[in-house]
Amino acid sequence: MRPIDRLLGVMARLRDPDGGCPWDVEQTFATIAPYTIEEAYEVADAIERNDLNELKGELGDLLFQVVFHARMAEEQGLFAFDDVVTAISDKLERRHPHVFGDEGQRSSKEQTIAWEAIKAAERKDRKKPGVLDDVPVGLPALTRAAKLTKRAGRVGFDWPSTDEVFDKLAEEVEELRVEIAAGDKAKAREELGDLLFVVANLARKLDVEPEDALRATNAKFVRRFGFIEAELAKDGRTPDQSTLEEMDRLWDAAKVAEKAAPAN
Repeated sequence: MRPIDRLLGVMARLRDPDGGCPWDVEQTFATIAPYTIEEAYEVADAIERNDLNELKGELGDLLFQVVFHARMAEEQGLFAFDDVVTAISDKLERRHPHVFGDEGQRSSKEQTIAWEAIKAAERKDRKKPGVLDDVPVGLPALTRAAKLTKRAGRVGFDWPSTDEVFDKLAEEVEELRVEIAAGDKAKAREELGDLLFVVANLARKLDVEPEDALRATNAKFVRRFGFIEAELAKDGRTPDQSTLEEMDRLWDAAKVAEKAAPAN
């Protein structure tokens, strides 16, 4: 038996109303969707930590999510796992005519341009011709912001360089300061959103995935704060028994220690 057939069998058994798992039987597309997103993030986390052994398990968890959704769709007579596999295979062949068709070889840059042209044609066929129509709403907000500006940029709605982005960034910071000073929380929230949108645009201009950048900074913050806790623990204290000034000094010490540490 192929491993994928075994997994499909396990899923069918779990969803069996007669003797299956009550929790699995109760689930719907909507209730499983958050787990699907979570598993995708855990894949990204394993890659970020370069834990390739754990990556194997996380990819399995993500595959199980695909199998789960496909099983629920099959039960409703919509489609089955094989249809999912066929659909992605068809799409990949259609979007790579230089590999699977009779078109000549392309450079990576040429393929990116052609890929977007093919996707635009597909949007038109789906009656969604708008440039931004199929950028998923469910994406993390920073990622979606970067994708929205990337799409708009492809049709000329873009700043020429990062200089203009920095000018806009300074403008948004000042507007946020004004609303904070005025005590208007609703407008401050709106201006903060504008500021984050410009930051995501800057990341796109720098060819940096904003979620990856922020994920790395989160890890750095956790690491350095852990250093603070460890140093305070040597005196039998916790952060709430320290002062901001002392923790700032320890934070700087953590930065110095990181720079001195040998690169992996």
